[in-house]
Amino acid sequence: MQTLANFGDGGPGPWILLFPVIWALVIGGGIALLRRTVWRGRRGGTWRQPPAGNDSPITVLGHRFASGEIDEDEYWRRLSVLNEEFGRKGGAA
Repeated sequence: MQTLANFGDGGPGPWILLFPVIWALVIGGGIALLRRTVWRGRRGGTWRQPPAGNDSPITVLGHRFASGEIDEDEYWRRLSVLNEEFGRKGGAA
C-alpha cells in the first residue's frame, strides 16, 4: 500500500484503486440491466399474457362482450347457461 501512495516519486498514487471500483460498477450495472430486461422474459413475469390455450367458452364470451360483439343482456343470459355447463363445481344443487 505504501508503494501506491508513493506518488511523490512518480508512482500512480491512490488513484490506482479507483479503476477496479469503476470496473466493478460497470459489470454490476450490466448484470442489473440484463436482469431487468432479457432474463426477466425467460422467468415468466406477471406482465406476460396468459397462454394461448386459455380458450374456455366463458373466456371467449368475456372477450366477445369486451369487444362489443354482444350486449350486456345477451352476455348475462349466455353466462348463466355456460355456468351451468362449464362453471364452478361444488355449488348448491
